This record gives sequence, structure tokens and C-alpha cells, in this order.
Amino acid sequence: MDPNIRDLHKEIAACLEATDTERNALDFSGFKSNAEQMTNRLIDALYPHHAEKPVLREQALLEATAHLGACLSAMRCEEAESRAIAQTLLRALPNVKALLDTDLRAAYYGDPAARGVDEIILCYPAFLAIATYRLAHVLYTAQVPLLPRVMTEYAHRLTGIDIHPGAAIGEAFFIDHGTGVVIGETTTIGRQVKIYQHVTLGAKSFDVDENGALVKGIKRHPDIGDRVVIYAGATILGGETRIGSDCVIGGSVWLTHSVEAGKMVLARSTVTDAPLKKDIMHADVTDSAML
Repeated sequence: MDPNIRDLHKEIAACLEATDTERNALDFSGFKSNAEQMTNRLIDALYPHHAEKPVLREQALLEATAHLGACLSAMRCEEAESRAIAQTLLRALPNVKALLDTDLRAAYYGDPAARGVDEIILCYPAFLAIATYRLAHVLYTAQVPLLPRVMTEYAHRLTGIDIHPGAAIGEAFFIDHGTGVVIGETTTIGRQVKIYQHVTLGAKSFDVDENGALVKGIKRHPDIGDRVVIYAGATILGGETRIGSDCVIGGSVWLTHSVEAGKMVLARSTVTDAPLKKDIMHADVTDSAML
């Protein structure tokens, strides 16, 4: 190698090191890989007959725990704290499995194209996204920093489905197709809810303090009741927005207000006289029983 280039490497490396802040004091090299491998091994332990290679549950759990330990070590967790987190996650797995089994049944009965549970586990991106979310949610509720976000962003990258680990989602949850779905941190979703691709459950606006800084830790995302169906492209925003049980939200609907139980909301197209403007979509609310 040209000595001049080698000297330049040293110079630039030293310059970059001088710009490091205290936030870079922790060494996160390998963190994402360990988080992803932990997620994979946990899902293997839940459904070993669908793993990429033959695996025993006990071995998968052992490997997952090792990857978890590496992540917690990178965050400088004390040994006792790391042990407690590992035990919390492991003991939650039977409940996670029970919830995922209800999600599988919801997918099977909710999609006429589904020929069986094996197809759903192996082919449906939503199952991977939901499984990863349910595992990450355990760590999120245990107040483990960073790791749950890395897990769900891993699933986001693989599936195009973005579920924040802080969301609270009930049993029998089904996302059909799934691409482009976004579910925000403070969203709550009831039982037996079905949503389609490109649905957003997001924030309407962000509060700021007297210094103009964003206020964190407040309710920003909507609440969805039981047995709600949300069709493709619908956007529901706001921490005060409540969608009542048994509602049907039509495709491309934009909602920033609550809807009482049992209603159907449709996007009605109205052509305006203004030139070069697209049709304006209005929310038309009717009883969902009329379906």
C-alpha cells in the first residue's frame, strides 16, 4: 500500500476519534448481529419444525440466551440484572407461544388463500413480524433499552412491516399481505383485529416544551377496539383517537377522530371544480352491520 495513503488513513482515523462523544463510549460492534441471531433462535425454539435447519428447543434456547447475554454485556448490564432479564424472557415464552398460536389461527381463518399453518409460518411475512414483535414486547415491558427496537427493526427490514415493541396488541392479530404497515409505540389493539397492507396507526402531531423540544413518553397513537377490520391504505392518527369494537375502516380512509363501536367508515370520492386537483376524499360513516 502507498505509504501516503496509509498515513492518510491514520490521520482520518484520529480525526474521527476526536469527534466521538460520550454516547459512543459503549462498544456496540456485533450488537445488531447478536440481536438478530437471538431473535432467530427464539423463533426456532417456538416453532422448531419450521427452522432453517434441524434444531432442538433446548439448544435453540441456549444459543438465544448466549446472544442475549452478549447484547446485555454491550449495554454494561450487571450480571444479576442480565440473569433476571434472561429469566423474564424465557419464562414469558409459553405465553408468547400461546398468543402466536391465536395469531396463526386468525391468519388461517382470515385468509382464504391460506392452506394451512405450515404455509403461514413459512411464507407469511406478517407472522415473522408479529412473532418478533411479541418477543420484543416482553423485553420492552421489562424496560430493557435499545434491544427491543433493534429486534423489531430487524423484522421491519425483512418484511416491510414496522411494529414498535411498545405497542400493546391483543390475541388473534392478523396482518394480510403486510407491506408498508406502521404501528406506533403507544398504539393499543384489541382482540381479533385484522389489518391490510399500507395501514398506518400513527401520531397526528407532536407536543413540544417551552424550549421547542419534543415531549416524549406521552400517548401519541390510536386505540383500536376488538374485532376491527382496517383495509389497505387507511391512516388512523392521534393519541386521543379511539376506534370502537366491531368497526370497519375502509381503504384509503384518513382518520384523526374517534369512531363509535359498530360503525363503517368509507372514503367517498368527490370531484371538485378546481383544475389540476385530485379528488377530495371524505369520511362517510355508516353502520358496519350494513356490510
